Amino acid sequence: MIKPLLSAALGLLLISLPAQAVQLDRGDYRHREDVEQFIEKMARSSEYSDQQLVELFSQVQNQRHLFERMNKPAEKLEWYQYRKIFLTDKRIRGGIKFWREHRELLRQVEQKYQVPAEIIVAIVGVETFYGTYKGKSPVFDTLVTFAFDYPKRARFFTAELEQFLRLSSAQDFDVRAIKGSYAGAMGMPQFIASSYRHYAVDFDGDGVANLFDNKPDVLGSVANYFRRHGWQPGQPVAFPLQRSSDAAPHLKPGMKPAYHWAQLKADGFSGPAAIPGDQPLALIRLQQKDGVDYWAGLKNFYVITRYNHSELYAMAVYQLSQKIKQGMQN
Repeated sequence: MIKPLLSAALGLLLISLPAQAVQLDRGDYRHREDVEQFIEKMARSSEYSDQQLVELFSQVQNQRHLFERMNKPAEKLEWYQYRKIFLTDKRIRGGIKFWREHRELLRQVEQKYQVPAEIIVAIVGVETFYGTYKGKSPVFDTLVTFAFDYPKRARFFTAELEQFLRLSSAQDFDVRAIKGSYAGAMGMPQFIASSYRHYAVDFDGDGVANLFDNKPDVLGSVANYFRRHGWQPGQPVAFPLQRSSDAAPHLKPGMKPAYHWAQLKADGFSGPAAIPGDQPLALIRLQQKDGVDYWAGLKNFYVITRYNHSELYAMAVYQLSQKIKQGMQN
């Protein structure tokens, strides 16, 4: 039997010994010190063990082929090119069909969150063509690749990788089975992991927030996202502007409502007569093939850009929503 003092001394010695460092000996990220450091940090702060994480990371297949898509997103196109992707007769008809099939559910979601049904439908229409195209890239492998091999956005994707692992643990996902977009977005509404964790709702009350094929949860989560980002019920989104032929705009276009209506008028723009001079507005510039269109974006337009930080995206969602709404009224 070990004497008490000797036993205590051995215990102190064991505590003082450094833990064995993680070693990643297999896979595309083997012997990567930065990856091993992430594993060690994640193991200390989550329910995953070193062994579980090593096994997961050992199976990662590098997704560097996705860098080209990241470097050339559709949002870098001009408006006349971008709108052709999303404002199609097929997508409009699909939105009308989707709304009719889920009319009662959309009514319930709209009533709870005060976000218009047409906006919710348009988001799902733009993101995944109403659930048809959810992405085929392995989310875990994609996030690992961007986190450790794409320096200009490494901080963002490292955070999303951590969020995805925590999400998978909480939701009991098979980490390696989840597929998504080239940027790691998931499900019908294409939520990134942090958005999934913060804004997904269990709208049907079955105990799980399922954004992959559960329509109540999908539509409720989109509406919750907009409400949490400041959607103003009953308020407009945007309206077109006219510009006098001799005007040369000196105001800088952008997504935020950075100007007042009086400033836009002074710069040669005109629009609906009922707008108060102190109304905050964003100046939206849309390049057409044969000229430029200008729009005024209100707070709700800016809220749409929180889903995707692009005025082209927000305008596509808004215009698609209006065409779907018009189709529902015909």
